[in-house]
Amino acid sequence: MRSNEPSKPRVAERRPAWLVYAAFFALTAVAASVGGLIQPGEWYASLQKPAWNPPNWLFAPVWTVLYVMIALAGARVWRATGDRFGLTLWVLQLGLNAAWTWLFFGLHRPGFALIEIGCLLLVIIGFIARTWMRCQPAAWLFV
Repeated sequence: MRSNEPSKPRVAERRPAWLVYAAFFALTAVAASVGGLIQPGEWYASLQKPAWNPPNWLFAPVWTVLYVMIALAGARVWRATGDRFGLTLWVLQLGLNAAWTWLFFGLHRPGFALIEIGCLLLVIIGFIARTWMRCQPAAWLFV
């Protein structure tokens, strides 16, 4: 039998929106900072790159926009659904994003970085699939 009383709001809905967004931006900034600690250096400069390789100055602004979108997607999932599995995928992709820089630029292991980026792609696809029906704006931010 259903009660006429409104149900209690989810925990995520009881927190101020600004606090949730600030927390997700802080987590994302930590991951971005970990990646930013490792500079490409001479090893990367010496690699043979394709003609379509973007110029170095483009990476910082593009990754800033991407990390903002990642933070927004995580906060939207938390606020709209509180989906623990979706949020687990979000945290996993954030960790994999940070780890790629360490593998490729830090350890100079492009083979491992390629395997890792394949795993990252699978996690991103999983996040999109998981959130598509629950929070489409978050899914689109990852598309």
